[in-house]
Amino acid sequence: MTRSTRRSTRMSVRIAVALLAGVLALAGCGGKRNDAGSDDAGSGKGKSSGGRLTIATGNTTGVYYQLGGGLARLIGQDIDGYKATASETGASVQNIQGIVAGTYDVAFSLADTADDAVEGKGAFKTKQPVEALTRLYPNYTHVLVRTGSGIDSIADMKGKRISTGSPNSGTEVIAQRLLRAAGLDPSKDVKAQRLGLPETQDGMKDGTVDGMFWSGGLPTGGITDLTTSLRGKVKFLDLSGELPKLQQEYGQIYEAGALPKATYDQPADVPTIVVPNVLVVKKGFDPDLAGKLVKLVFDRKADLAKVNPAANDISLDTARKTDPIPLNSGADKALSDLGAK
Repeated sequence: MTRSTRRSTRMSVRIAVALLAGVLALAGCGGKRNDAGSDDAGSGKGKSSGGRLTIATGNTTGVYYQLGGGLARLIGQDIDGYKATASETGASVQNIQGIVAGTYDVAFSLADTADDAVEGKGAFKTKQPVEALTRLYPNYTHVLVRTGSGIDSIADMKGKRISTGSPNSGTEVIAQRLLRAAGLDPSKDVKAQRLGLPETQDGMKDGTVDGMFWSGGLPTGGITDLTTSLRGKVKFLDLSGELPKLQQEYGQIYEAGALPKATYDQPADVPTIVVPNVLVVKKGFDPDLAGKLVKLVFDRKADLAKVNPAANDISLDTARKTDPIPLNSGADKALSDLGAK
């Protein structure tokens, strides 16, 4: 099958998935995504009696998209008067931009991106009015390369065709930081491909991409697809050498972790870098609704875990650990009621 044929097939599948997701949203949640600027889209203000919510997620083969869809269905089922839909996006940076602009009501984000937003640095030129509802599960950095590419470390990516993730995504942020930590200039030293996960999968399969970055929960369906379909032709890179440089530059928001060998059926655990996820809203989001959403996440965590096991790692022990992203006042109260530390 040629690359163009595979891309065409992939696009057809994505269209079918999107249509199915829309049908499920209408059936399970009774709503659809609102246009930006409509009366019941945006900051969550004035919604205490009900309305429509939009949830900004990520790529279709990633965990944000799966859990966002699950959360949307639960909102329609459990919070009286509310309907919700999950929107596919480029992920963290785009999600926060959309929250602030009023395009989305609730969003998934990597904590390092949200940290940049409230501090007004990185991709954000000014401080963004963003609050957290809760810390979620951890994201694991996946760096996967083709075994015949000659890449055994991040530094070996010089001159190679590397997918750094969707434009304005948390994956792109950490990819660029890892490349710099390895002494490479992301804009000059690699042939950067700013691709979403589905397109990256295509490139890894047909050999037009030598390596890739991905930040996601465990397991991520798109990575499972690659390690299964390209068994023996791809491998993960050990990132333990880059971690101290990231921590020196950006602090302890980057932690040591490992991709368990059982997750993607690998020979051994792979040392990697872990970043927490947060659920965010625009500053001023209705506190009563914020509290209901937080309680929903924890009361129905088992149902979210059925959508993707990454939700099992959502914990009240870490729910408040969102600094420097401030907690919404209603979320703070709900976490107290739930017994969060």
